[in-house]
Amino acid sequence: MTDGPSYGFDTLQIHAGARPDPATGARQTPIYQTTAYVFRDAEHAAALFNLQEVGYIYSRLTNPTVAVLQERIATLEGGAGAVCCSSGHAAQIMALFPLMQPGKNIVASTRLYGGTVTQFSQTIKRFGWSAKFVDFDDLDAVKAAIDDDTRAVFGEAIANPGGYIMDVRAVADVADAAGIPLIIDNTSATPYLHRPIEHGATLVVHSTTKFLTGNGTVTGGCVVDSGKFDWSANDKFPSLSQPEPAYHGLKFHETFGPLAFTFHGIAIGLRDLGMTMNPQAAHYTLMGIETLSLRMQRHVENAVEVATWLENDPRVDFVTYAGLESSPYFGRVAQVCPKGAGALFTFAVKGGYDACMKLVDSLEIFSHVANLGDTRSLIIHSASTTHRQLTPEQQEAAGAAPNVVRVSIGTEDAQDLIADLDRALSAATA
Repeated sequence: MTDGPSYGFDTLQIHAGARPDPATGARQTPIYQTTAYVFRDAEHAAALFNLQEVGYIYSRLTNPTVAVLQERIATLEGGAGAVCCSSGHAAQIMALFPLMQPGKNIVASTRLYGGTVTQFSQTIKRFGWSAKFVDFDDLDAVKAAIDDDTRAVFGEAIANPGGYIMDVRAVADVADAAGIPLIIDNTSATPYLHRPIEHGATLVVHSTTKFLTGNGTVTGGCVVDSGKFDWSANDKFPSLSQPEPAYHGLKFHETFGPLAFTFHGIAIGLRDLGMTMNPQAAHYTLMGIETLSLRMQRHVENAVEVATWLENDPRVDFVTYAGLESSPYFGRVAQVCPKGAGALFTFAVKGGYDACMKLVDSLEIFSHVANLGDTRSLIIHSASTTHRQLTPEQQEAAGAAPNVVRVSIGTEDAQDLIADLDRALSAATA
């Protein structure tokens, strides 16, 4: 879209980054299913490889379909640029890769998706990185955890699985005071409900697999750069501020300014890690984003109705949905995500672990899958699946205790979802 009017979210989710195909006039973004791109001449090729000109070289790095998706997500998030990749987990590594070195650490929230906890507590050790897990509601603990080797703070705006709302601005202020970036996983909220950059985040990561695509068809991830962080303010981020040997001493921040992180993600991250998003996945996600605001409105409406019913059911011990007035996070909803608290939450079933297992086996409309953010309502028993590798203490801290199930409320008829849960709870607690 051209510079000019300030367009609304509903317009941008359809049009941002997309233009009619110059060769055919096709209005929908084509799937550019190609590996490589013909250079105009030898000089053009040399300029592309030397980062002196922006263009397409090889689809591990850049692809026209993926480029539209990158621009659309960056626009919706209010970022300077974005890099799409193969999954949400890939996006997390892509976000950390330019920041970290052996011996460095991140400070991460205890309330994270179980796979993220495992990635940060186990896998990144193989790179010589480490993570400190802290309750982000305790700002003093966050401050105390940051040391001279800390290179980032990482949290989820709406935490998976419990749907807890993070005070992004407060944690951003702590990170700013320490001179390090705040990375926010915005998968559960999407930019329709929350825009972390407006609350002080430096980087935003997404599993585009979830609500952005919204139809359970493809995996993908994205890293959005705010373009607001001064990577040259100190010597903590040499990958961005110091000469890059692979590009004859080019300094990314000096050369690309607000787009330094984005260019590094493509020129170094995708080049060497190869976590590439395929163009067909980008196409599906672009189509999904066109209806993002409509879907999120329905997701939230249904979540409020279902959570309210569950909270009043005697077979349920508690519900964690932040959209309920009984939630300790209810007060943050208006501040952090005024359009609603999302569609992800947990509830505890009387009867514990065994009752939870019976519940998921007794549902008909809810699908028992390891996913969220689908138009279909989904359920999983996190303690025996996504959070199985964690210790009991970690499970409790993450909101995935053995007596708890996680639900992702879809866009079906809310009364049908309630009836399905009613039947399954009867079977589970009989």
